Amino acid sequence: MPIVVLDDAEAAMPVAEALLAGGLDVMEIPMRTAAAETAIRRIAAGYPEIFLGAGTLLEPAQVLRARDAGAVFGLAPGLNPRIVETAADCGLHFAPGVMTPSEVDRALELGCKLLKFFPAEAAGGIAMLKAMAGPYAHTGVKFLPTGGIAPNNMRDYLNLPLVAAIGGSWMVDRALVAAGRWDEITRLTREAVAAAA
Repeated sequence: MPIVVLDDAEAAMPVAEALLAGGLDVMEIPMRTAAAETAIRRIAAGYPEIFLGAGTLLEPAQVLRARDAGAVFGLAPGLNPRIVETAADCGLHFAPGVMTPSEVDRALELGCKLLKFFPAEAAGGIAMLKAMAGPYAHTGVKFLPTGGIAPNNMRDYLNLPLVAAIGGSWMVDRALVAAGRWDEITRLTREAVAAAA
């Protein structure tokens, strides 16, 4: 899953087109720039076939704005029960961020089975997820690692049974977006899809 930080909403449609051309119909736009909400709105309207998410949801109002803009799922770097509750109430699929067993316990208690494992590499990476499999695999929980995922380690993460998907920004680096290098984004996306397959 490409994590697309957009500083300019005008880049939203070309980025979406570049990702689709590369074979990906999913993306997360973190709600940490002024352009994010407008970008989500434009992509949701122009490319309804994209499974479009909003990331970095840190307060309930952001959850509602992301949903109203057209996001169909949301993610957060941490586990905030108010965010989980707001997402559930408004029908937005949501994956809170966790990095410890206690946070996994709390997330399961709140009814969350898909969890963002963040920051993946800094939190122990592959070894940590393998260790978590022991006590949690039987619960049906799945992880979406982000933070330090790159072409050199993405396959190792995807090989873990507890990993549902991975997220990274190397395909849609801010410098590539700023420079309008849509062909390069498509190329990197195509390579990532091939490596994942």
